[in-house]
Amino acid sequence: MRNCEELTELPNIGPKLAENLRRAGIETPEVLRELGAEAAFLRVRTQVDPTACFHQLTALAGAELGIPKRALPPNRKAELRAFFNGL
Repeated sequence: MRNCEELTELPNIGPKLAENLRRAGIETPEVLRELGAEAAFLRVRTQVDPTACFHQLTALAGAELGIPKRALPPNRKAELRAFFNGL
């Protein structure tokens, strides 16, 4: 995975999601990776955007791995779906 300095340099992270991440205290790709997709999603959902959807969760999971969300393995998508449905 290449070293990114800006959130928007990560796959799946556009300006709006990057802004939501920053507003939730996640300023860098390193912090996103340290937290993991689920914890980052929970921060965004509880602190910034209570309507954050499953697609944002998969975007964060892909960004955490440095891959497009469509390239997430099926087992990871299933884990994310179970996590999301449990909220």
